[in-house]
Amino acid sequence: MKFIKRSIQNQIVQSLQPQKVIVLLGARRTGKTVLLNQIIEQIQEPFLLLNGENMTMAELLANRSPQNYRQLLGDKKVLLIDEAQKIDQIGKVLKLMVDEIEGLKIIATGSSAFDLRNLAGEPLTGRKKNFRLFPLSEVEYLQVENRFEKRENMEARLIFGNYPELLNIVGAKEKSDYLQDVVSSYLLKDILAFENIRNPSKIFNLLRLIAYQIGNEVSYQELGKQLGMSKNTVEKYLDLLSKVFVIHKVGGFSKNLRKEIVKNVRWYFYDNGIRNTIIANLNPLRMRNDVGTLWENYIFGERIKFQHYNRMLVNNFFWRTYDQQEIDWVEEREGKLFGYEFKWNPKKKVSAPSGWRNAYPDAFFEIITPENYFNWVN
Repeated sequence: MKFIKRSIQNQIVQSLQPQKVIVLLGARRTGKTVLLNQIIEQIQEPFLLLNGENMTMAELLANRSPQNYRQLLGDKKVLLIDEAQKIDQIGKVLKLMVDEIEGLKIIATGSSAFDLRNLAGEPLTGRKKNFRLFPLSEVEYLQVENRFEKRENMEARLIFGNYPELLNIVGAKEKSDYLQDVVSSYLLKDILAFENIRNPSKIFNLLRLIAYQIGNEVSYQELGKQLGMSKNTVEKYLDLLSKVFVIHKVGGFSKNLRKEIVKNVRWYFYDNGIRNTIIANLNPLRMRNDVGTLWENYIFGERIKFQHYNRMLVNNFFWRTYDQQEIDWVEEREGKLFGYEFKWNPKKKVSAPSGWRNAYPDAFFEIITPENYFNWVN
């Protein structure tokens, strides 16, 4: 069985300090529990590992008193809580622990941003450091493949995505079965649990429409008409889907509101396999008419991983004008602008739009293709 060391493992171990909480967030099945076990092998101190989905453990933590927590921990100096969002008032629980138990170090993982980000945010101000775990990245795959294998394997990942367990699944049918299980059993689990939504089919149908609009601006009103729901409900559901790390929103960039579109947004999936399973199309590239869309969504995900794992300070946008000039990806960082176009065909010649050059003459511009993409995400 193949295991890959995650890019942020050493960062987390180095950040493990007394009186601090490390918050590790990521979608279900992206390897948070495996990463915890790998971290356990590195630490040289007694530890206690709890699972927030175990009701007995949750009840033990419900008695919020330093005495209860000291008794629970005993001589343990490291506490690891998996799926911590399941524990009521987890932010206050963790705050009390790190404030009252000298020398305690904590790692808490969660598959949704509901409680860990919203409820834990204020109580843990100044006491926590956040990390995100994504499906496997192109950089991480270097542990099990060389650069000559990467192109062929990357084409398969455009279809099946990067969930870690796929490494140990060989056949296309078996990979399809695995992804269908992830979508049906895990994808919406946190939304349904926290929001008590009784009709998950509407959320699934919304995701399906979003999957067909990657790289295009999304109209909430139009989506609402197609789904028979209000614009506000569409926005609410999309926000929930972003909080369980299924999709990600990108807004428009502008310094010239008269010519540039900023009100609309685009949505991307964090993982191609999830996107393709939702539209029930796991056909190979040679049988697809959406290869450009697959490439754009895939390279978006790889860049987001790179930014987070390198803790970049950056704002991400797309750029488009009312006369249909556009750039797929714009980064605002280090006081500069960087524009990128995503093209599957490396022979296709593209230059920066005239509107971009005129408005931002000092901005950088580059085409990202399968031939040069690895330098952009490594």
